Amino acid sequence: MSQVAAITTAVEPAESPLTPESWGKLGMWVFLAADAMSFGALLAGYGALRYGSTDWPLPSSVLGIGLTAFMTFLLISSSVTMVLALVAIQRGDLRGLRTFLSLTILGGLMFLGMQAYEWTHLIHRGLTLTGNPFGAALFGTTFFIITGFHGAHVTGGVIYLSCYLVRALLGRVTQANANAIEIAALYWHFVDLVWILVFTFVYLL
Repeated sequence: MSQVAAITTAVEPAESPLTPESWGKLGMWVFLAADAMSFGALLAGYGALRYGSTDWPLPSSVLGIGLTAFMTFLLISSSVTMVLALVAIQRGDLRGLRTFLSLTILGGLMFLGMQAYEWTHLIHRGLTLTGNPFGAALFGTTFFIITGFHGAHVTGGVIYLSCYLVRALLGRVTQANANAIEIAALYWHFVDLVWILVFTFVYLL
């Protein structure tokens, strides 16, 4: 009987190591990989258009580098607070989760507010999707599409994290939900990393 049991155990399929939590993380990684290709295509298109243009303006002479550098600092700082929020919930510290999630969301909102100010200022100077008084019209087109696409991701991230903050305030987030916060953190870190690339290619180079 023991030999039969051993043989039966050997031929039984092993249980999948994937749990609902790890499926969620895998799903987020797949989404981020696809999203990275979208941003990559936009930045590659920007580079190709800039390379082929004879009157492409120098970004530093048109865009506010100082303001955008501070916006970049805000997003990097929000990544730090997101890490601290994850560490807090992993330790069962609900108060710490609420505090650091709030700071992360605040950083995202400040970033969006500054981006709105930047867009308004540039539009008043004549830079639009179809026009650019500083040179090639496609400069405005690519600038607003790339930064707008990223801004939409930041907006989605703020809404995403706000949902968890509300749940945390209602006491519906526990240490057992740490994996969900980790998945949200993956998205937020991705958004921050992409902005560093956008800032480098669109504003600095």
